[in-house]
Amino acid sequence: MVTTHNLGFPRIGAKRELKFGLERYWKGESSRDELEALGVELRARHWTNQQALDLVPVGDFAFYDQVLDMSFTLGNLPERVQGFHGDTLDNYFRVARGRSAQSAEEHAGCCGGVAAGEMTKWFDTNYHYIVPEFTANTQFNLDTSRLSEQLREARTLGVNAKPVIVGPLTYLWLGKAKDESDKLALLPRLMPVYRALLSHFKALGVEWVQIDEPILVTELEPAWREAFKTAYEGFEQRGVKLLLVTYFGELKDNLDLACTLPVDGLHIDAINARDELALAAHKLPAQSVLSVGAINGRNIWKTDLGATLDWLEPLARQLGERLWIAPSCSLLHVPVDLASEEKLDAGIRSWLAFALQKLDELNVLATALNAGRDAVAVELAANAAAIAARRQSPRVNNPAVKAAMARIDAKLGNRQSAYAERATKQAALLRLPAFPTTTIGSFPQTAGIRQARSHYKSGALDYAAYQSAMRAEIEHSVREQEALGLDVLVHGEAERNDMVEYFGEQLDGYAFSQFGWVQSYGSRCVKPPILFGDISRPRAMTVEWITYAQSLTNKPMKGMLTGPVTILNWSFVRDDQPRSMSCYQLALAIREEVLDLEKAGVRVIQIDEAALREGLPLRRAQWAEYLRWAVESFRITANGVADETQIHTHMCYSEFNDIIASIAGMDADVITIETSRSDMELLDAFDHFKYPNEIGPGVYDIHSPNIPTEAHIVQLMQKAAERIPAGRLWVNPDCGLKTRQWAEVIPALTNMVAAAKALRSQAH
Repeated sequence: MVTTHNLGFPRIGAKRELKFGLERYWKGESSRDELEALGVELRARHWTNQQALDLVPVGDFAFYDQVLDMSFTLGNLPERVQGFHGDTLDNYFRVARGRSAQSAEEHAGCCGGVAAGEMTKWFDTNYHYIVPEFTANTQFNLDTSRLSEQLREARTLGVNAKPVIVGPLTYLWLGKAKDESDKLALLPRLMPVYRALLSHFKALGVEWVQIDEPILVTELEPAWREAFKTAYEGFEQRGVKLLLVTYFGELKDNLDLACTLPVDGLHIDAINARDELALAAHKLPAQSVLSVGAINGRNIWKTDLGATLDWLEPLARQLGERLWIAPSCSLLHVPVDLASEEKLDAGIRSWLAFALQKLDELNVLATALNAGRDAVAVELAANAAAIAARRQSPRVNNPAVKAAMARIDAKLGNRQSAYAERATKQAALLRLPAFPTTTIGSFPQTAGIRQARSHYKSGALDYAAYQSAMRAEIEHSVREQEALGLDVLVHGEAERNDMVEYFGEQLDGYAFSQFGWVQSYGSRCVKPPILFGDISRPRAMTVEWITYAQSLTNKPMKGMLTGPVTILNWSFVRDDQPRSMSCYQLALAIREEVLDLEKAGVRVIQIDEAALREGLPLRRAQWAEYLRWAVESFRITANGVADETQIHTHMCYSEFNDIIASIAGMDADVITIETSRSDMELLDAFDHFKYPNEIGPGVYDIHSPNIPTEAHIVQLMQKAAERIPAGRLWVNPDCGLKTRQWAEVIPALTNMVAAAKALRSQAH
């Protein structure tokens, strides 16, 4: 019989219960006991959702991030939080966001907060993890309390539990050395803790442990490959069975390594590495399990069950009970339940599967493999009809868009003049001071804004009343920025629910869910739009709001757009054509908006590409092709404007050093990037690369409630000026301010403007 299991389940809840519970706790509106009770409730519900599986993951739930959970399990806490009073949960949130709940901070006497842990993208997804920190003196101390308690809860409910942990090599690889030490040198110190953890599982009667090592789908240095052998040979006397789990890509040159490690099973992501299944089945030891990720854990399209069975059935005949099936990766990256989507177009809805529906698909596959296709003939027929309907739908294919794509040529992506000539013209037009100040685009999304948007969408508010409400919010943002003394203003984006969904709602070829939320980090959830067909722009999307904002002030007003690569990477993208084709379609649509803004008199236009690096393939050998079409798509979007129009772009929470030449190739006049959490370390790229244009290194960490001081901002900018000429530096936050409150934003921006003035006076 084929075994079914899952690698992880969405932790936020079908209605974002975890998000709201966390935010109540952080505000001091609920107790720790209430938050813990919510965690118990969500875990129980999610295990019940998975009860048809043979093995259910335990330990995949986290109050903020699974990597941060692993840091606490391993006793690897940054030194700056080790002396605080309060319990483990307080320290957990201090690392995650700089402070815990208000009541806890008052008790501990540390209301000023601490530096939050650095945050970056989880491989090539839009999920952010808290980066583990290492020094040469790092020590590890096992804390089994979280996993033990969750195992106890699961067993009380009769769950056949499979604990989930991040593997030792991936944990080290994900982290960052805060000194000059070699983090791989910590492996001998780390392994006894892992062995003790496995011994603890054995004592609790655990049979299988899922140990995630996704770095096996990346290009590993020889030292890391050898370290895998050393580490896993050290697990041979463990007393529990290990399922080594990989996902997000192909193993390639690591396939032999993965198949020969002394573990009891290997999981391969068959969505990305199906061609490796036959090789793995041949190379694995005769008693080892092969777990096949047969259902796409990162996208929301229905699986073609018939086609999947065509290649699974021969494997089942070959492997028998050694074949396990699962989603390709954790279902963390998809929404919980399609059944809640009552307003979604019925035709498009029939093409989709969220987490619960993916588990249903998995069980249909298992039944077909175990009992034959006739046992699920009805389900297979319905699935085949939905797959065929999507493939043949005229809503998916637009001949006019195809014709526009055929007209793309190299000239479309070129500015009229080189940067130096453009910069002179822009300086004469904009007349900005040295160290010009700006923000990244959004201002706090207040309860009033959200209520007005909700009432407008429900029909309780007509467009005139909604427009009036949004204009009032825009004017408030403009007046606050004028009072602060910012140099280049933004309209605040009051009318936007999300930087991608807002544009998707106005583009043909997109559909939208009501409850299709996925976790980005902590309590931050996003609802990716569904890119199902060819993309076109029926009408202007932002011009009305931006031109109104510009009418309120004599200062330059930035037009705010999301770029094609970010819209692509933060959408659920169609899987029936190359991603590059969808990106070019988006580029043509957003280009029309850029030109309309310029025609309306907007002279500064920001095109955010926050997700450019996120889309990089995990293997460097495949980077060049992705960067070619990604950069070309941005250039098509941005470069139809006159020299006098200043183009900005923004990127956040990514390591840029290895793609800095491609970022320069985008040829934006100004780029703003996240640097405050990394203490300007991201600017190391500029030590060896002479970035030719202007840059705004973020100096205000907007993902933390902590308010930066003027002195700290000056210090960060002085570090930046060591690498980039001061005449080409801007002063700005890391990212948009929609998730913060005005009570935090005003003092933080006051300090930022004061720092810019101090820098100007120092320059003289």
